[in-house]
Parts: sequence; structure tokens; C-alpha cells
Amino acid sequence: MAKYPLRRGLAAFTVLVASASVLVGAGAAPATSGSRSTWVGTWSTAITQHGGAATAFNNQSIRMMVHTSVGGDRVRVRLSNNYGLQAVAIGKVTVALPVAPASPDLQPETLKTLTFGGSESVTMYKGSDVLSDPVDMAVPAASDLTVTYFMPTPTGPAPFHFQARQRSYIYPGDHTAEASGAGATATSLGSFLLAGVDVSSRKVDSSVVVLGDSISDGFSNTIDAHHRWPDFLAARVLATPTKSDDVGVLNQSLSGNRLTRDGIEAPLGFNALGNSGLARLDSDVFGQTAAETVILELGVNDVLFSIDPADRIIAGIKQFAAQAREKNLRVLVCTLMPFEGFASPPWTPEKEAIRVTVNSYIRGSHDFQGVVDIDAVMRDPAAPTKIRAEFDSGDHIHPNDAGAQAIANAVPLSKL
Repeated sequence: MAKYPLRRGLAAFTVLVASASVLVGAGAAPATSGSRSTWVGTWSTAITQHGGAATAFNNQSIRMMVHTSVGGDRVRVRLSNNYGLQAVAIGKVTVALPVAPASPDLQPETLKTLTFGGSESVTMYKGSDVLSDPVDMAVPAASDLTVTYFMPTPTGPAPFHFQARQRSYIYPGDHTAEASGAGATATSLGSFLLAGVDVSSRKVDSSVVVLGDSISDGFSNTIDAHHRWPDFLAARVLATPTKSDDVGVLNQSLSGNRLTRDGIEAPLGFNALGNSGLARLDSDVFGQTAAETVILELGVNDVLFSIDPADRIIAGIKQFAAQAREKNLRVLVCTLMPFEGFASPPWTPEKEAIRVTVNSYIRGSHDFQGVVDIDAVMRDPAAPTKIRAEFDSGDHIHPNDAGAQAIANAVPLSKL
């Protein structure tokens, strides 16, 4: 791997120059004036184009559960209308801790109202994000946080993330101040408008962004359990006492995503699969708070669905790494999963040859700073074109919870 200066060893220097607003990485915020607190991302999700009438709201509230990676003593949220078709009015937003994991019922004493420039309401103009003012709140690491937001007027088809693997609750009227989670008229496994949650922390100074497909999006992992491999990675970082500090883990993955082709392109033809990984660099990687490292887990859908040649995929990885390097981010690249046995579209020897060629490049490349060898972890030693039975969710490509944990265990923490 190419040599790359790890900024983790320069933490003391960063503090000294913070008053001069020196950024330590793309999307990073300088340390808070007069203290060592820094804003870092604790949770995020990729937002894509709308899902039609099913993602349109009017005089309704949404209560979303997010799972933090790192904790802090202040919190702020980011809502996104990046792919919206019109301006969206937000009437009120609150944050609170739930009474139990995945519960829509809140601990009333923790409920806080967020403001935007001092106002409880804000307009999200077409194609834009809004960032809330900070609010003092003790936010634990590796725990659930509820965000409830009220949309008083028609939103039109709103941007969303269609495969969130955790339930959102939809209510009539303004439910933002209600501690009870009762009264929902619908639930959804998608998430809507909410794009990120940041915390202010003295212990954490950077975030890791995972840009991936359904392998990282948790397509087959347990609902409401936070068992995607980036969730397991966040828990592993927190549980490792030898690390000098913790890092936020931000999952910007989209099921069906490809490295060089948009989701709307044949043969998939579905907007919710998102723009290509290369097209998502600015918004989904560089735009994340305090991002210093990106883990790229894309390419298997380029082989499986598009049958793109290896040189196209390799060129995409090289370009991804080059642009990230220009933003002073470390880059780790995942090898491509085995998938023989997946039904539609099926595995073929041609696809396997492409996968093997791309993996050989990844393992031997000096274009980035590290490798997460998912292939080595997940393949069956007796049949290396197939996923190990104990890690197979049943469709012969997506890892189950045990497989997700194995992938997280393969990430070299020294590279984060």
C-alpha cells in the first residue's frame, strides 16, 4: 500500500492550530473555540430520489430511530431535500432518547426541541440541506436516538432511503412533543429527509464513511437490531482499548448501488438505488462531518448486473481514490464478494473472471491506503466462488448477521 500520513498521531498539533480554523479533512469542523470539543458525524444515511406518492407527506410527523456510533454532549441534525422536487416546510424537530432500543416511546426528560437559526421552523429549499442549531444533550455511544419531525404542508414526493432496516413511525399532525409512540398510522422500513446526526465530543475527532451497496446497507441483516457490518465496526472500535481515540462510523451505502452506473440505468432502472458511487463522492463522502477515512465497498453489482469489464471497474476505483486523496482522505477498498448461487441474475464463469481480476488489482494496488478483504473472509475454502454457509443469509450473496460481524472484524483498525 502507498504510504500515507496518519493524522491520528497529529491530534495535539490539530488542537494548536484549531484557532486558525485549519481543517483536518474534508467536511471536518475545527475544534470548538476555547475547548477541545469537535463536531463529528455519529450517524448518517444516503438520501436518494423520491419513491413517488409513498414518500409524500402532509400535516404528518415522522419518528425515526437512529443508532449512534460515538457519543457526545451536544447534538445537531441535518435534513436533506437534495433530491426533492419542491421546497419542504419543517414545522418542528425534536430529539430524545427512547425508553428501550427501537422503541418509539421516549424518555420525556430527555426530549429537546431543535432550532434552525433560532427558529423552530425552517424551509428546506429544493436541492438543499438544513443544519440545526446545536442543543445540549448527553448522547451515549452505540445507542438509539429518536428524531421526530413535523411537516405541516404538502411535501410532494420527498427524498428517502428505501432500505433502512429500521422502522420509522408516521403520525397524523404534530407528534414532535409527544413522549408516547402510540398513534402511528403507518410504519416504514425506509427513512425520509433525515440525512445525518452530529455530536460534539472531546474524545472523538474524525469519522469513517462507508460507501457501499447492499452488503453494507444490511439488506439481509436483522431489522431494528443494527447488525449491518458498519454497525459492528463502530462497536468494535468502541470496544478496542488500544485505540488512541474513537471515530464516528457513517454508513452511506445504498442497496443495488454501482460504482460507475446510476441506479436508473439498465438493467436495474430504479432511482432509489442512487447515483453511481463516483457521482456520490461530493455529497455522500466529502460532505460528511469530520470525514477523514472512506471505505469503498462497491463493484459487485457492476459485475453481477452490468457485466462491466474489469478495466472499467478498476478505472472507477482508481478515480475514486484519486479524488479522495485530493481531499486528504484515507481510502480503504473492499474486495468483491463471491456470489455463485445467486439466482437472478445468475453467476457465470465470465462474471467470476471479472471479479477475480478486480480483486487481484485491489490486493496489489498502491492507489489507496488499505484493503478490507471481504472475499477472503466470506468465501468457502472448498468452493471459493461461493459464500461460506455459516455467513450466507440464504440468497448466496448477502451476509447474515454473523457474516456482517466477520466483515467488520476484517477491517484494519490501524488504518482508520
